[in-house]
Amino acid sequence: MQDHPSNHAAFYTLFESSIGPCGLAWNERGVIGFQLPEDDASTTRRRIANRFPGIREAPPPPDIQCIIADVTALLQGEARDLSAVPLDMAEVSEFDRRVYELARSIPPGRVLTYGEVASRLGINNARAIGQSLGRNPFAVIVPCHRVVAADGKLGGFSANGGPTTKLRLLSIEGARRDENPTLFDLIS
Repeated sequence: MQDHPSNHAAFYTLFESSIGPCGLAWNERGVIGFQLPEDDASTTRRRIANRFPGIREAPPPPDIQCIIADVTALLQGEARDLSAVPLDMAEVSEFDRRVYELARSIPPGRVLTYGEVASRLGINNARAIGQSLGRNPFAVIVPCHRVVAADGKLGGFSANGGPTTKLRLLSIEGARRDENPTLFDLIS
């Protein structure tokens, strides 16, 4: 990541995507947060300011521009691998970090259940996985939308639009009915 003159100064930018105005926040160590669209750009901007006190809006440096280009392309349905995007997880617990690293390994168009994620982490607590993903400050980059409930339901999604947004992200990524037969009958 490009260094900035202030020690751990945080910056953000808003950018248009196929699902609305998103926000990306970063510091010299990496991305510190991603904001899915709110109802409008000013609400998205306010949400970022509330999440990161003292953050400043700034034009994105070249490395952040590349991340934005990849996120924008992914949200348009293009295959993009965001697993190498550098994240600053200094404020993330060790457990959440493990959950997020595993979620980042799920390819676009695929899903795992909360229980499968728990099992892969060697625990027997799917609810803890859901709670961790609900705290995910890096939505889309850490693709929490790719983790669903075992009963064929979507499960929770804390971003604006809730399960509808989760289903939309899965559809954009090409999750197919034949691989996830109940996935597209979920919003009830």
